[in-house]
Amino acid sequence: MRVFVVKIKWWYVLIVLVLAFLTLLPQVRTPIVISVMTRGRLVPIYKVGTNQKKVALSFDATWGTEYTDEILEILREHNVRTTFFLAGYWVDKHPEYVVKIAEWGHEIGNHSYSHPHMNTLNEKGIIYELQKNGEMIKDLTGQTSTIFRPPFGEYSNLVIKTAESIGYQTIQWSVDSLDWKNLNSTQIYERVMPQIKPGDIVLFHNGASGTPGAIRRIIPELQQKGYEIVAVSELLHKGEYYIDHDGTQRLTKGSGR
Repeated sequence: MRVFVVKIKWWYVLIVLVLAFLTLLPQVRTPIVISVMTRGRLVPIYKVGTNQKKVALSFDATWGTEYTDEILEILREHNVRTTFFLAGYWVDKHPEYVVKIAEWGHEIGNHSYSHPHMNTLNEKGIIYELQKNGEMIKDLTGQTSTIFRPPFGEYSNLVIKTAESIGYQTIQWSVDSLDWKNLNSTQIYERVMPQIKPGDIVLFHNGASGTPGAIRRIIPELQQKGYEIVAVSELLHKGEYYIDHDGTQRLTKGSGR
């Protein structure tokens, strides 16, 4: 009788055992988030994959308040709720506006405390920037921020993972108004309107002189086209989703909104 000895590498056996174990686990009931990596890099949310005619307008606040009242009045006039991403030093300097923005029904997102280049920070530094600003926002408004826009649009795997570990989704934008370049209202309007599609997130700044005049035209035109303008977190998919290579948040197959 011949005895055959088959040599199997230990790591192959380990993989088989792990896979077998996973098949025995109960189905996960909590939301699952899958970030597709492009060449090993995680991607934040730039837009939402949807057929519904919804878009989100967002305003970053890092300097000044000169145009904030007018922006808020325009939003109220058209019954529109948006998202303001506030930097912590702006919150420190203008607490009355933080309160007003929240009282007028808008969502407040976290834009870090000191507006640093996030990629220069370690995990502890990232957490400090987000938690310090988040605590200030909550103290003033009662809102717990759950969305984070990194300064300069700068991110890394560490930034996204660390933000997620303390309850934040990292949000970018799919349409950039470039209002910070001191474009006039017509230039901003002509740049933004042709680009907008369902699921887009539009970036404005509350301190840009051309922004009030631009949104005064953009908002009613979008509404006439059948768009609903919502806050960023309202636009986002709930439940199980993934983020594809171009930053589009998409529902996994069979998942509800």
